[in-house]
Amino acid sequence: MAVAAVLFMAGCASTQAPTEQMAVSKAAVNNAMSAGGNQFAPVQTKSALDKINAAERAMAEKDYELALRLAEQAEVDAKLAAAMARSAKAQKAADAVQEDIRVLRQEIERQSK
Repeated sequence: MAVAAVLFMAGCASTQAPTEQMAVSKAAVNNAMSAGGNQFAPVQTKSALDKINAAERAMAEKDYELALRLAEQAEVDAKLAAAMARSAKAQKAADAVQEDIRVLRQEIERQSK
């Protein structure tokens, strides 16, 4: 019984606070927000925010394994939100260029008649 208790305590002691992962995840969430995640990928951005907040609560409760898992998930969600936002912005810009080309073609056709 004493051996089991020592092994259990050693297992718990080896789990360290995932401070580095938390910092990386928070940076990813901030990046997603500044990329326009709220506007272009609101579901993914909210998921990332919810998970990073849950990870912070797990850190406060010293449940480092859960905090690590949630922080990693938040990072993935945030990166997806940022990528979706950049993609949506690029598509919007491409659509604007296509519209400009269409207008220019119409103008050229009108002037050549």
